[in-house]
Amino acid sequence: MNAPAGELAPHLADDLGIDTTMTTAMATETTLLNPRFYTTDFEELDRVDVSSVRADWDKLIAQMASDPNKGHFKKNADWDQIDWAGMEPTLRREFIDFLVSSCTAEFSGCVLYKEMKRRGSNPDICELFNYMARDEARHAGFINDALREAGVAVNLGFLTRAKKYTYFRPKFIYYATYLSEKIGYARYITIFRHLEANPDQRFHPIFKWFREWCNDEFSHGEAFALLMRTDPKLTSSFANKLWIRFFLTAVYSTMYVRDHARPAFHQALGVDIEWYDQEVFRKTSAIARQVFPIEIDIDHPRWLPNLRRMRDAFGQMDAGTRRGGFAGWAQRMVGGAKAAYGFAAIYTIPVIKTTPPVNVRLEPSY
Repeated sequence: MNAPAGELAPHLADDLGIDTTMTTAMATETTLLNPRFYTTDFEELDRVDVSSVRADWDKLIAQMASDPNKGHFKKNADWDQIDWAGMEPTLRREFIDFLVSSCTAEFSGCVLYKEMKRRGSNPDICELFNYMARDEARHAGFINDALREAGVAVNLGFLTRAKKYTYFRPKFIYYATYLSEKIGYARYITIFRHLEANPDQRFHPIFKWFREWCNDEFSHGEAFALLMRTDPKLTSSFANKLWIRFFLTAVYSTMYVRDHARPAFHQALGVDIEWYDQEVFRKTSAIARQVFPIEIDIDHPRWLPNLRRMRDAFGQMDAGTRRGGFAGWAQRMVGGAKAAYGFAAIYTIPVIKTTPPVNVRLEPSY
């Protein structure tokens, strides 16, 4: 078992050259790639009528109410001691970045869901968001506890006040959050299964908790699938299909670019980033057929070359930011143009049309 976090944190923070202020600043920063905090039209969300999906809705709510992971997010004898100071410096930096980003994303969901529960009066919607806020709070707290061992935990209270909020209409919240939850499931289960087969590559104990964790992500995605089914226009109208296409492109490309910024992290896990991302995209696309009538053709000749173009473009933009001055600004503009071109090239890939099933509910199968 680890020594108590309070005993480890002070000297480890000095050894690592980072502290809670720095990780909180990382979480607070708002960029195209960083997880965001969202707000929405809560009154519109409160008017949602789930009568058309009542049978599936009640089953999902009963499952959430049973709280199958109530005791899961706690350290036990499986939580191995980690030598943070002895970890290879690049891996340490990238792993902390991964944990901070994950903590921010989980806490973002908690903040949004809790606000809906607080401001709503629709009993169905309020009950759902109460359970999801509970789950996301556990996830964020568990990640933050892992960071706390190194003395670099995120100040979540400060983050709530300091982070910029992005307004999305409810339907955009549905599209974005559905994909985020389902892709989160696909990411976690892919890593878990890989490390289950290759335990020697599990360099931190938090990965042992991923199986049950990803099932929470899956259930949350199911909730948004049902919310979309309450209004058929959300997935059938021409304009909304274009928006679905946009969010598929944005979520997938963001993941690709963000993952390629952590090569040492993925090398330590023993996974090729491009293989891993394609595997996650394939799983997510298969799952999303439950509700989306289109999917991106991730085997199209334009797919990988333009993801790579976006990866390189964001690297150029970061370099321009570090460079500063007019030359840095010009470098950022050129990088931004290249990223926009790559995004457009992916967005215009002919989509694969599918027919969502009559029964929307799924169960984890990977």
